Amino acid sequence: MSVFTLDSVAREVALAGELAALTERHRRACAPYRRILDAIGSHPPYERVVDLPWLPVRLFKTHELRSVPSEQVFRVLTSSGTTGQRPSRVYLDREAAAAQPRMLAATLRAVLGERRLPMLIVDGRSVVRDPTLSARGAGVLGMMNFGRDHTFVLDERGEVDAEAVKAFLARHGGEPFLIFGFTFMVWLFLLGLGADLSQGVLIHSGGWKRLAEQAVDNDGFRRRLAAECGLTRVHNFYGMVEQIGTVFLEGPDGDGLYCPDFADVVIRDPDTWRELPPGVPGLIEVVSTLPTSYPGHALLTEDLGMVHGVDDGHWPGKRFSVLGRLPRAEARGCSDTFGQGGR
Repeated sequence: MSVFTLDSVAREVALAGELAALTERHRRACAPYRRILDAIGSHPPYERVVDLPWLPVRLFKTHELRSVPSEQVFRVLTSSGTTGQRPSRVYLDREAAAAQPRMLAATLRAVLGERRLPMLIVDGRSVVRDPTLSARGAGVLGMMNFGRDHTFVLDERGEVDAEAVKAFLARHGGEPFLIFGFTFMVWLFLLGLGADLSQGVLIHSGGWKRLAEQAVDNDGFRRRLAAECGLTRVHNFYGMVEQIGTVFLEGPDGDGLYCPDFADVVIRDPDTWRELPPGVPGLIEVVSTLPTSYPGHALLTEDLGMVHGVDDGHWPGKRFSVLGRLPRAEARGCSDTFGQGGR
């Protein structure tokens, strides 16, 4: 079933009550979270999503925030980060760990369909072989669940394996196939292949900082892929380890990122923290019902964004874009570390 069905009114009704209940659940179960809410004087009722108390996403780098006993922690996820940065730590019990891939699959199904497609990975196999799995490696490994006949674009030396790509396209180039890569890696290696990728569906994320330095925006990225590779089914996504399993997916027309039914965004004024209307840039707050084992259901990011429209696009709900990082915020993102020791 699709997870892109709720318009803004229905979404508000569905999310407000569930997120308010999650707030109280985490208040009872997580003592540091309770102290934060007490310190800011945050108490119910929370009648609207925008009324919910949020945490700055950076707090997960400095505090242990979990709402389950330590013996129930099934998995601890850490964020990506360049050398010297402290990673975020996210605590999952078995229930939360099971929900994450299930809801990610439901989200991506909107553009990939029900079948597992042959998969071209714009990376090297070594990224998933490293015993100390990097965030980039974890991202590749997670996406491999949605494909089959996995073929890596890069060889063991990190150079394009043209023969492997040619053989893959000989097998699958005439039918739909999945391409996954972090955005800068796609720009760096996919465009130079000179291959017909017109049957491909590209899922990509991260790396926009490096492209912005080359004056490449999303429209330019999509135009170049279409012109050089015939690749027109392109979907960027926005997500973070602190809300694992929740991704905001670009629509088929490239007109913005959309929220799945179990999530939403609020754009806040960085001075007053009030919600900003469409067309006005501000800080992105992400909300999701998936974080049940830790208080990550309402997070203020360090990313700037803007809502472009509401209930006026390919899918219902808010349609938004990410404009970049808050000035002086630390760099984050898996593919931004390529060539800087992040492989």
